[in-house]
Amino acid sequence: MNLHNLINGIKGIVPGGITLKEFSIVTRTSEDLSAEILDNLMKNGIGIFADGHVQFDENDRLKTGMLAITMGAPVEEISNLLTWQDFESLAAEILESHDFETFRNVILTKPRMQIDVVGLKNKLAILVDCKHWNRMTNSSLEVAVTRQIERAKRYLSEQPVRASVPVIVTLHQHATKFINKVPIVPINQLGSFSEELFGNADGIYG
Repeated sequence: MNLHNLINGIKGIVPGGITLKEFSIVTRTSEDLSAEILDNLMKNGIGIFADGHVQFDENDRLKTGMLAITMGAPVEEISNLLTWQDFESLAAEILESHDFETFRNVILTKPRMQIDVVGLKNKLAILVDCKHWNRMTNSSLEVAVTRQIERAKRYLSEQPVRASVPVIVTLHQHATKFINKVPIVPINQLGSFSEELFGNADGIYG
């Protein structure tokens, strides 16, 4: 698959159905090239053809972006084509696929705090803060970690859970993997992290 065409195709991935002509207009490509892009996407499990339309779900933009990154696309270029909703949606889907019950945009009050995604399993809570930008310095990560620890403390004090684990989820792997025992997890490793969590909960903040 041509990487440039794949990246351009992200613009045409919208939840719901889109026709070949509509995809061509949105991506500003010929219908022949659009057909090639769509065919390649579906061969990679992104989109389903039905009733003259290609049906996309809310996670397909981020899945395509991650595919492009594995093919060598610059992370910053891909992150500019994605939204925080794309990122949160996939994080929730990954946790659900590992038998977590998930809640998005959880609000705590007095003072007001918002948690991007909460995954619950066996009274253990994973609190996810989604950071889909490429350029995150250690100092900005430290600020994010401090805020997420505060959210985790509040959540633990207010909800009937035995542990509340703050996690920062990023688009790609950072050199720093832990800050103050809080894991910095790339989105493509969130599934394996959640599987290993129960055996390693004592080694991380919670």
